[in-house]
Amino acid sequence: MTMREILTPAQHGIADAHAGLPFATLVAAAGRAVARAIRRRYRPCRVAVLCGPGNNGADGRSAARHLAAWGWPVSFNPQDASRADLVIDAFLGAGLNRDLPESMAAPLRVAGRVVAIDVPSGLDGATGQPRGEVRAAELTVTFLRLKPGHVLLPGRALCGEIHLADIGHAPGSVAAANATTFLNTLDPADLPSPTAASHKYTRGTVTVLAGPLPGAAQLAAMAARRAGAGLVGLLGAPLPEPGILLDQNLDAILADPRRRVVVCGAGGAGELTPRLIAAGRQVVADADALAHDITGAAIITPHEAEFTRAFGKLGPDKLAATRVVAQRTGAVVILKGHATIVAAPDGRVAINANAPAWLATAGTGDVLAGMAAGLLAQGMPPWDAARAAVFLHGRAAQLAGPRLIAEDLLAQIRPSCLDPGAPM
Repeated sequence: MTMREILTPAQHGIADAHAGLPFATLVAAAGRAVARAIRRRYRPCRVAVLCGPGNNGADGRSAARHLAAWGWPVSFNPQDASRADLVIDAFLGAGLNRDLPESMAAPLRVAGRVVAIDVPSGLDGATGQPRGEVRAAELTVTFLRLKPGHVLLPGRALCGEIHLADIGHAPGSVAAANATTFLNTLDPADLPSPTAASHKYTRGTVTVLAGPLPGAAQLAAMAARRAGAGLVGLLGAPLPEPGILLDQNLDAILADPRRRVVVCGAGGAGELTPRLIAAGRQVVADADALAHDITGAAIITPHEAEFTRAFGKLGPDKLAATRVVAQRTGAVVILKGHATIVAAPDGRVAINANAPAWLATAGTGDVLAGMAAGLLAQGMPPWDAARAAVFLHGRAAQLAGPRLIAEDLLAQIRPSCLDPGAPM
């Protein structure tokens, strides 16, 4: 499945330039799309349209003309913001390069319900970070493709419901923008599938190294097995369930060419990571493994605090930061969070948006590391294995429901989650 592109504001400008339509036609279509989205959600009411000087303001004026033609009372006076039933925020769009001025923040501050065009004014569409005070919208109407600010926090929360409208761009306009950021999706047909000739070694093996927290390693091992690995071994931990091999000797593992994939750091033993990488193993490095040299690992899975300790502060641009670390280490980076970022060394980034908030609980990261290792062991390239694991991890959490614990995820990594016929 081809992933849907996410365009930065600058890339969106390139797409607009290749839209094959005059600027006035794009503005008219954008305004019509905004007005229609408002009419679908709200009953006719008093509307104040707050327009800035640029393209966003032009879209706002176009939307106002459509609403007025349908009989909605429309005002362009910012002083009417507090008295209006609905405020259309068309001050500044996603290509923000300065903090929101007080002259724009003030009327938004006193507004009731707000609909934003492109993004809420003051939100940086490239990073999802606010530039000054940002008034959250109930509805945000944007065009052609989402921007990073629509899917990364806090931007995602500030946008409210997001409506993505097609306003008539030419088919090649998005390709002209050369997008390198995508919305993470999964075609179940791309997942590994055993054949009649398969056996446990052809389906791939995973070794999980345990340490002071053997429970974390057990979670990773069980997740790798449920993700489809043919054989899973644990080194340094008791057996969690039948079918998982108890390993006693790392040298014996390294001497066996079939034992290709190793999870380090899930519960400890991160200090062995450099040795395993040097031995040519595909390493999934989690938690305390990140405190060691992970250059050459296949996949690394930090959350934001672990990323900061290992590589320095993320800064406001998470996409740029994860790209830098992926290029520097040669590893696919899974930056775990509400919108998990998967960055490849070649500059590609996928943003995952299907994970529910209740996934934030102890042990779920160990499950993710094991899933990634299980898919990697079955022959998926690191970029594809990481993306698939992240998507399925979110899907399993959706199926498990609120108040899940990490063990609940394991029960959802089953045929109904991986089945091509299951809704994704």
